[in-house]
Amino acid sequence: MKLPILRYDGATHLVKTASDLKRATDEIEGEQVVGFDTETPPTFRKGQVHAPTLVQIATSQSVHLFQLAQSDFAVALSAIFENPHLIKAGVALGRDLSDLRKLFAFTPANVVDLGEIAKRQGLKQTGLRNLAGLFLGGRITKGLQTSNWAQRNLSATQLRYAATDAWACRELYLRFQALGLLNLPSMATPATPQPAK
Repeated sequence: MKLPILRYDGATHLVKTASDLKRATDEIEGEQVVGFDTETPPTFRKGQVHAPTLVQIATSQSVHLFQLAQSDFAVALSAIFENPHLIKAGVALGRDLSDLRKLFAFTPANVVDLGEIAKRQGLKQTGLRNLAGLFLGGRITKGLQTSNWAQRNLSATQLRYAATDAWACRELYLRFQALGLLNLPSMATPATPQPAK
């Protein structure tokens, strides 16, 4: 039996203006844990490399999307990633963080890689979609993974896809917490994660 499709249907905010940015950072800073993901344009030739063009951060209230090519979010995002009191939860974050640090300097703090925690539990398939199936009981579709994330005007479908990934990371963190899986040390966690409400 196929699992139901998981889609984020809450509020999604594309950060465009200074007031958008203030609303996003105020909301994010008021959280204990956020879900985090990035999107990068696909590569079609060997040796071709692209930088991330979208950062998605999910709070308990909404998902904020930062188009890196459209505005300079370096100061705001650096402060978020370096905040030792804010848990940033995601899957396979090593590449995301490495690629972002090529765009702007920051030292990540309190980052929790849920894939690493799952590996320590003996799971072999630890990607976001596998973990969502195992722990959230649903499927995250992959259809838009290779769409053009560099375009200025992202479609409503792209926005929902991107928001779903970040939201699912936060939901997985809360699920792992409820199951007691966060007690194990994680290689990607410079600071010890604190319980989220």
